[in-house]
Amino acid sequence: MTNLIKRYATPFITGLFLVSLISGIALFFHVGQGWFHGMHEWLSMVLIAPFAFHLWKNWKAFSSYFRRAPMAIALVISLAAALYYAVPSGAEGGRAGGPPHFAFASAILKNPASQVAPLLGTTPEALVQKLTSAGFAAAASEATLSDIAVRSGKDEAALLQILVAKPQ
Repeated sequence: MTNLIKRYATPFITGLFLVSLISGIALFFHVGQGWFHGMHEWLSMVLIAPFAFHLWKNWKAFSSYFRRAPMAIALVISLAAALYYAVPSGAEGGRAGGPPHFAFASAILKNPASQVAPLLGTTPEALVQKLTSAGFAAAASEATLSDIAVRSGKDEAALLQILVAKPQ
């Protein structure tokens, strides 16, 4: 078993890293979200096992890196980069707005259906009917879209999909 692990750990790291790299680049540029999202998440998790085996196989050489400055410097820079994205930057409630289209969608969801309907070229009654037909049982003209989603037991992304869906 250990011979098998030693023989395949590095090749699997290479293969899975390439999958993670390519899918990560595709996700960054918003290409093939449906294909790459699950692939990137799950196969990046699978990458942990060969990485752990690779560390086990090369522990002596790997541990020697901790006696030199480059490893400490790289780890500190990596942690700082991660914290930059982890710490909320938005002023409102300490929550980051994210990409502009996400911030815009979030702002729209804070308004009642009666105010959003004209933006969508429809009436409040038609919008409420559209949401009710889509399973948003709590749809009401004066309720905020966010409240409608929460009270209906659905997420806001599903509600947004209904709002922008073309009539059939």
